Amino acid sequence: MTDVQPTWYTAAQVTERVPADRARRLLEKALLEGFDPAADPGRISTPAGTGHLLLMPSTISAWTGVKVASVAPGNPDRGLPRIQAVYVLMDTETLTVRALLEGSALTVLRTPAVSAVAADALAPPGPAHLVVFGTGPQAVGHVRALAAIRELARVMVVGRRPERVRAVLAELADLDTELAAGTAEDVAGADIVVCATSAAEPLFDGSLVRDGACVVAMGSHEADRRELDAGLVGRSLVVVEDVATALREAGDVVLAVAEGTLEESAPVPLRQVVTGAVARREDAPNVFKGVGMSWQDLAVAVGVVDPQA
Repeated sequence: MTDVQPTWYTAAQVTERVPADRARRLLEKALLEGFDPAADPGRISTPAGTGHLLLMPSTISAWTGVKVASVAPGNPDRGLPRIQAVYVLMDTETLTVRALLEGSALTVLRTPAVSAVAADALAPPGPAHLVVFGTGPQAVGHVRALAAIRELARVMVVGRRPERVRAVLAELADLDTELAAGTAEDVAGADIVVCATSAAEPLFDGSLVRDGACVVAMGSHEADRRELDAGLVGRSLVVVEDVATALREAGDVVLAVAEGTLEESAPVPLRQVVTGAVARREDAPNVFKGVGMSWQDLAVAVGVVDPQA
């Protein structure tokens, strides 16, 4: 029997091989070629040590993979990341391990990428005024991913710590756009709003969001946490990666349903928007609520090992 030695890809190699916009195209391609996120296994969580492990398996055609992520809440006090991950990539036919990839880099790539897939279909055409809540890697990643699909006329960053807002603005200084610190009230003039925070309560008054605007919420995959209020969710076209997953994990959706502003049957799968079966609305806000799914990690991991994917 041939001894197959898997190749290890570092975080730097992952991001070098799959730039932000290629990640978006890999996810869009998977949906356009017929992959249905409803077929993805659910995220598996199990207690371990001082935290828990997340297992995220998926199969798309010739490739199968699983991300193993550890969540250790006390790690930041030790100078270590709260979340760490490794990705195991296999061929579907033999389930032989072909590659191991630094998993956190995949998360940093695929989360803004799926937001950009949704925003490309849901955001108004033309130059966009973007308001971003959050000052972490996902906030920066989302700005860069959206800059690949829309001309950004203005980017405003909203955060709790002014020094972190300034740091994000400095990191984005290479973009050809107006950059500024913002406030929650700035959503009233936004074409696109991105929520990339760890908030458990709504970040702004949803009534300020104008019809036709696009709101992306990617902060968590917990059913009791949300970044958007029920009023905004209830009056919007709500797009999710997969309806069953959203009703289980997306607090923005789960809580709006519980509070009676959103029907369980209302959310639309992202696949229908990408294929053109459902169009964005001009007479209401367009909300994309993502929780991050296994197929997204797999699609990007395949792109890392196969330049032709």
